[in-house]
Amino acid sequence: MMATEAELRRDLAASYRLAAMLGWEDTIYTHFSVRLPGEGEPRFLINPFGYMFDEIRASDLIVVDVNGKVVDGDAKYNPAGFTIHSAVHMAREDAHCVIHTHTLPGMAVAACDKGLLTLNQISAEFYNRVGYHPYEGVAFNLEERERIQQSLGDNIALILQSHGLLSVGETIADAFQVMYYLNKACEIQLAAAQMAALTQVSEIPESLAQYVCGQFKATESERQMVWQAWLRKLDRIDPSYKD
Repeated sequence: MMATEAELRRDLAASYRLAAMLGWEDTIYTHFSVRLPGEGEPRFLINPFGYMFDEIRASDLIVVDVNGKVVDGDAKYNPAGFTIHSAVHMAREDAHCVIHTHTLPGMAVAACDKGLLTLNQISAEFYNRVGYHPYEGVAFNLEERERIQQSLGDNIALILQSHGLLSVGETIADAFQVMYYLNKACEIQLAAAQMAALTQVSEIPESLAQYVCGQFKATESERQMVWQAWLRKLDRIDPSYKD
C-alpha cells in the first residue's frame, strides 16, 4: 500500500530529527527528500533552507518539482540540494527517498583514493553496491545532474568524492538504514586507518564479501522493523516532528 503525503511528511521529518540526534547534520546544509505519489513528473518533499535538522516538523517540508518550482510551501530550498535530489528522482523511479550527508567519517572516506574498503561485516553490505561521483564543485550546475545519475547507476549508495555520502531507498526506512550503516562502515574505516600505523589492517576477501552482501540482501525486509523502532525512540524523546 502506497504511503500518503501525510505519512511521508511525518517519516521524512522523523528522519531529520533522528539525523540530528545521530550527529549527521551540518548546520542548515545537507538534505533529505522523498518522492510524492502521483503521475507525471516527479515532485518531492525536501527541507526548507535555513532550518536546523532538530527543528524540522512535518508541516515545514516543502514540495518541489524537478523544474525547481516550489509547488507547496512558503520557503526556499538549497540550490545544490535541488540539483542532487532532482537528479536522482528524475532517473530512479525506485529511489523514492534520497539522503545526503556531510558527516566526518563520510567525508573522510570520500577523500580516499580507494573509496570504501571492505574491512568489516558492516562494510560488506556495500560490496559492489556503491557508486562514485567525481567532485565538480558545489552542485549549483544543473548540467551535473546527468553525471550524478550515471555515477549512481543502480546502486543503493553514492560516495560524492571530496564531498560526502548519499543513500537511496524505496522507502524512507530503506534509505535511512542504508545511510546508517554506510556511515558506520566509514566510521570503521576511519578508526582502522588510525590504527594502521600500529597493526596491519585487512580487507575481507572478495568472494566472502560477495557472500556476506547476499546475506544482507536477504534481510532487507527487516529495515521496516528497525524504522518502527527508531520512531518509537523518537516519540519517547520528542514527538513534535509530527506537527
